[in-house]
Amino acid sequence: MTDSSQLRINGQRLWDSLMEMAAIGATAKGGCNRQALTDLDKQGRDLFVKWCEDADCSVSFDTMGNIFARRAGSGSKNGPELPPVLTGSHLDTQPTGGKFDGVYGVLAGLEVIRTLNENQVETEAPLEVAVWTNEEGARFSPAMIGSGVWSGEFEQDYAYARTDKEGKTFAEELARIGYQGDTPAKPRPLTAAFEVHIEQGPILEAEEKQIGVLSGVQGMNWYDLTLIGQPCHAGPSPMEGRRDPFMGLQRILDQLYQLAAEHAPWARVTFGDIRAEPGSRNTVPEKLILAVDLRHPDQKTLDAMDQRFREIAASVANDTGLEHQIRDEWRSPAVAFDSRCVEAVRSAVADLGYSNKEMVSGAGHDSVYISRVAPTSMIFVPCEKGLSHNEAENAQPEDLEAGANVLLHAMLKVAK
Repeated sequence: MTDSSQLRINGQRLWDSLMEMAAIGATAKGGCNRQALTDLDKQGRDLFVKWCEDADCSVSFDTMGNIFARRAGSGSKNGPELPPVLTGSHLDTQPTGGKFDGVYGVLAGLEVIRTLNENQVETEAPLEVAVWTNEEGARFSPAMIGSGVWSGEFEQDYAYARTDKEGKTFAEELARIGYQGDTPAKPRPLTAAFEVHIEQGPILEAEEKQIGVLSGVQGMNWYDLTLIGQPCHAGPSPMEGRRDPFMGLQRILDQLYQLAAEHAPWARVTFGDIRAEPGSRNTVPEKLILAVDLRHPDQKTLDAMDQRFREIAASVANDTGLEHQIRDEWRSPAVAFDSRCVEAVRSAVADLGYSNKEMVSGAGHDSVYISRVAPTSMIFVPCEKGLSHNEAENAQPEDLEAGANVLLHAMLKVAK
């Protein structure tokens, strides 16, 4: 049996697996479109399950379609099986997504198991690789709903009733692709959980660091802001007499960008989707529905930004003769990861000698919800120019290999 301190994953095998998965839903610009619960998502899931069964894992999936591939632990030979050490991420992508977001975390976990198998290394605790359903939220909002139901953040009925833009429900599509299991999607004891992920930002690359050691995740709030005016003809209606939602919107955008500047460098404000109703070229719209995303790693600051957003919307609506509504779509409070898991990652990085940086994630991940019910931490590796949710998303094989090696040794440290 190999000395576990000398173990390293097979970087070429990891890369080959990533490229084979990327061929499912490949886009013309080099990315992936493998949205949750589509036929392409099913193909990706089927391939992952086959690989796990080839690695002698037992595979199960729950009522939310979350997949769990388990490598048994040796502790069960002498007594009750210890709670597993979990890793994983997601296989679904954005409509114009990349080859690494989420998928890397899943296949790095599989590579850990393959490496332990071929070197005949046992762990006392079982190891599991999870695929969480609909992490992206691209087809069924909100994001991270598979891990959210599992952790108790959402009710399953709420998740099942979510619809895509064509009116198809989450439940219908989950059953259609054959991944609606019988095991209840609910938390169970875990020794620890780890997730390795591309950074999805430019910091590691800019600072020439190979590994990000994550201490937590930014808090994030999603809203739908609706501005309601009066529809009228584009030609005969004088500008000064209009109740035009776009006139209010411009002022709100300016003030929210200023709000982000006031809380720099960590505040984030994003407007990712907008819809005008009735949506006619020569009619001033009656309604504008704007998706607003506010983020900050300090929860008190995020709460203050939330309050200021509401004040801005109310003030501008009043000044411009508009009505307004703010609907809370999703809230994810700021997360502080488990100190023991963070230390396991930190120690693995030190043992392996990789350059590193202590970080907070700016993006949401399944680990946000897992951390509420189990000791959790994350590992980042650089991605080219910080691009993600983009077909040009790219990462270097040596960085992906390094991150998987850190994952391997962090898991070994807590799996005994």
